[in-house]
Amino acid sequence: MRSYLFLLCALGAASQPICNHPPSAWCSSWEIAKECQVEKQCLEFYSNRDLVKSSAPSVQIDLYYESLCGGCRGFLIQQLFPTWLMLSEIINVTLVPYGNALETNVSGEWVFNCQHGPEECQGNMMETCLIHIIGDIYQYFPILFCMESSYNVTKSLESCLAVYAPDVALKTVLECVNGDLGNKLMHQNAQRTEGLNPPHEYVPWIVVDGMHTDELQSQAQSSLFHLVCSRYKGPKPDPCLTSEITPLKRDVLCIN
Repeated sequence: MRSYLFLLCALGAASQPICNHPPSAWCSSWEIAKECQVEKQCLEFYSNRDLVKSSAPSVQIDLYYESLCGGCRGFLIQQLFPTWLMLSEIINVTLVPYGNALETNVSGEWVFNCQHGPEECQGNMMETCLIHIIGDIYQYFPILFCMESSYNVTKSLESCLAVYAPDVALKTVLECVNGDLGNKLMHQNAQRTEGLNPPHEYVPWIVVDGMHTDELQSQAQSSLFHLVCSRYKGPKPDPCLTSEITPLKRDVLCIN
């Protein structure tokens, strides 16, 4: 905890925000980090801190979702992102934007029909291209979180990119979205989604350590933070012992 406080002081002391939380709590949740204006400092802390290596494997969470599904957005914003932020050393996250879409091969090009219309297809493609172009989850996940928590997912791409990855050109992302690369990447997402076993029946479809069951889905949607802490077999990191994310009622599902 001392190194945690020293890092925050070093990164933010020059422009310490005024907020109603002590420095020790600034990175305890994403909401507090935003209120205290230390989002970037918290991301840097969680991605660069010195960790005690454990032989225990990380908990793997795979999220199959679609960009405009209300239940998907709720899970990503309120459960997955804050859990990943606080437990990054014991959790691996894979994001697959596609969901209940359908694809058709027309003259050698894949055409996608999304559950919530063309704008959702565009949102899926934007997020898929961001994941591919940036590669580092510590850089692209905050952008996806920013987009999904915005009033308009697709129209927030430029502003979210400017805040969290200003070195990535919007033009590069849009070229992927509108070109052959994006089409190829979305086809790969379609194949991954269609290859699920058991086959997905709705989204968000959550796979935990390679398994999907009704019980795991329910536990993940109500309190992913506690599920990850309970499944990790190594020494529990400090957040598992000192923090929590308020359990939520199971959110609305987008049925296939």
